[in-house]
Amino acid sequence: MSRTQGSLIRKAAFAGLTALCVTSTAFAQTATPATGLGQAWPNAADVSANPNYHVYVFVLNGIKYIQINDLNGTVHAAVGTANGTSVVLPVGVDSQNVAIPQSSSSGSSSSSSSSSAAQTVYSDSATTVTATPQSNGTTKFTVLDTTTCPSGCSGGGGS
Repeated sequence: MSRTQGSLIRKAAFAGLTALCVTSTAFAQTATPATGLGQAWPNAADVSANPNYHVYVFVLNGIKYIQINDLNGTVHAAVGTANGTSVVLPVGVDSQNVAIPQSSSSGSSSSSSSSSAAQTVYSDSATTVTATPQSNGTTKFTVLDTTTCPSGCSGGGGS
């Protein structure tokens, strides 16, 4: 009987070890961290919705960081989003031109200096980021929480 028990123990140990290896391999493939927030060419996939920009997304501790670069790698802006709240990060040449309109406000008065319509550069189930080139050569980025204002809020920008 001890020979049968030993065989069962070895089979169970082998099955557990195999499951652990398969799980570790699958986890490693799906959880590869993106690095390089603030860099011209970060180690992250380009998820841009616009051919004129590179957009990179980083996730750390439940916060999603969205970075927008131009085609030359110049960092223009970055924002952090979590649970319907967004904050502008002090990163990029246009960081001072990032707007995060509140769903209840109607702050669209700054669009008077724009030279063309807003273009969507990033969109997911919770956040949309638009870019509007300004007549002074800068770009205004607008970050919209699509979970609370799916129609684009009132900050201008639509899709």
